[in-house]
Amino acid sequence: MNETTSTDRVSLRELLRGVARSLPDSLTINKGLLNLALAKPDKKQSIGLVLEDHARRSPDRTALKFGDRQWTYAEFNAWANRIAEQYRRDGVGSGDVVGILSENRPDVLACVAAAVKLGAIAGMLNHNQRGEVLTHSIRLIKPKVIVIGEGSAEALATTPYGPGAEGIRHYSMGTEDVPAGYQDIDRVTADLPASNPASTPEVQLKQPCFYIFTSGTTGLPKASIMTHYRWVRSMAGVGQMALRLKPEDVIYLPLPLYHNNALTVTWSAALGAGCCVALASKFSATRFWDEVRHFEATAFCYIGELCRYLLNQPPSAADRQHRVRVIVGNGLRPEIWDDFQQRFGIENINEFYGASECNVAFINAFGARRSAGFCPLSFAVVEYDAENDRPRRNDQGFLQRVPKGGVGLLISEVTDKTPYDGYTDAEASKKKLLDNVFRQGDCWFNTGDLVRDQGLRHIQFVDRVGDTFRWKGENVATTEVEAALTSFPQIEQAVVYGVEVPNTDGRAGMAALTLKPEVNQLDAAGLARHLQAALPAYAIPMFLRLRETQETTGTFKYRKVELKLEGFDPAKVSEPLYALLDRERGYERLTAAGFGRIQRSEIRF
Repeated sequence: MNETTSTDRVSLRELLRGVARSLPDSLTINKGLLNLALAKPDKKQSIGLVLEDHARRSPDRTALKFGDRQWTYAEFNAWANRIAEQYRRDGVGSGDVVGILSENRPDVLACVAAAVKLGAIAGMLNHNQRGEVLTHSIRLIKPKVIVIGEGSAEALATTPYGPGAEGIRHYSMGTEDVPAGYQDIDRVTADLPASNPASTPEVQLKQPCFYIFTSGTTGLPKASIMTHYRWVRSMAGVGQMALRLKPEDVIYLPLPLYHNNALTVTWSAALGAGCCVALASKFSATRFWDEVRHFEATAFCYIGELCRYLLNQPPSAADRQHRVRVIVGNGLRPEIWDDFQQRFGIENINEFYGASECNVAFINAFGARRSAGFCPLSFAVVEYDAENDRPRRNDQGFLQRVPKGGVGLLISEVTDKTPYDGYTDAEASKKKLLDNVFRQGDCWFNTGDLVRDQGLRHIQFVDRVGDTFRWKGENVATTEVEAALTSFPQIEQAVVYGVEVPNTDGRAGMAALTLKPEVNQLDAAGLARHLQAALPAYAIPMFLRLRETQETTGTFKYRKVELKLEGFDPAKVSEPLYALLDRERGYERLTAAGFGRIQRSEIRF
């Protein structure tokens, strides 16, 4: 699916307009450029020093809001210092890990800041995990201390790492009734010294600051390593050069703090400007704009389907009654970009591309429409062989770039300036690297993402490699099929994946659909006509599954593993199933008898 339109390409005129709009912010941009230039992995600089600098220079400026409470930079820094002193007394030092398991609350940021001030690492555990998955995550990071939020004691109790686990101290935060075996971190630290730790000035940029876990949509999570170096580069590149926040700004954060978009993108942008983070306990589509107005936010961070969820809410006269002028995030799909921007009156959308383990990032700093942005560092978009699930090499054994406007695999060069920090698992880290890419001896990071080369060093995200499947000899990008499905008036959400059909090559397309609340019955024939007009024949899903709700990860990514395993077998799926047995008739209900005929190859696709 390599078709490209004029809206998929970035024009020089569009970029020049973006540059002109940025001229009033040249001082902030220059500050970001300087910080990027000065950031060297061996330099003694860190998140803690940035925080302490604001506490010294602007002690009374608001750093954090949550509900009806707020903390100045001086108050927040002192809070973190008291916790850091307790960690130090517990034996936590440089390179040690503090595991944090909690829903969003201000204490989480204070506990993270305390850890990084010591040169320690904040292991950001997903509070939605239980049992084997959570046990695996904790085993990967080997914490000396675990701090839980309200309600997370039950989750930790499903692992061997609860109170009594050898070598781990356990604290709780924000709980009136402290669970057995835990100490209340606020009570323990209330009378401790609030001065800056002596360790903070010794922390180097190359040291890890967070462990951020992959979402686990396709298996057990991996812990990616985030360094102070990458955090500072995000502060300069995203916060100062792209968002250009000012000290008086307020950036609203509804995303979970165990995600990099929260800890690195949002927090670094706020600290880069010395402005305020307004933290939500969790994302709510119905409360979102009320909280934005309550906090008087001028910016917010998004991810995944958040923007689609907001767009699916009933229109309101208050949709534009807010102060938000700039947003930052990733996953705003091109097909809803214009509608979202116009409905909510967002002046500047800073879509970016990046991943926790990736060594480069793209940011839409010049305001190009439907683009994941620009990157000045070394990257390439290369041909990808979907059938064999690997980059395509030529006769000389090297990879080949796609033409402008083409779709291919995004890779980034590993250099001293763009190091690859990888995962805690060395074997998993090695699997993400490609050797001898364009010349003997070079090394590149495989992002695992298909993107469109939009020209002028801009890209547009297309799909995850694992989500792309091959059918009828063609590559099918699931996100493009999902876009066609959700443009049908009856459909609110669509999840597309490939399923195996007996005696066929490749995988047939299947879509799990959620209808809009007011829709009682799917217009199956109308949907088939719509898709035949919108998609190439090979990309039209052969099977449909209707669901009341879609299962997602904590970062709003759709879970496809179980859907793929269940396929289109009525014995495994209790929800309504449809098959495209005849393109003239459109989609028809799939019965056990029909499934049997497909299995016996009496019906062919």
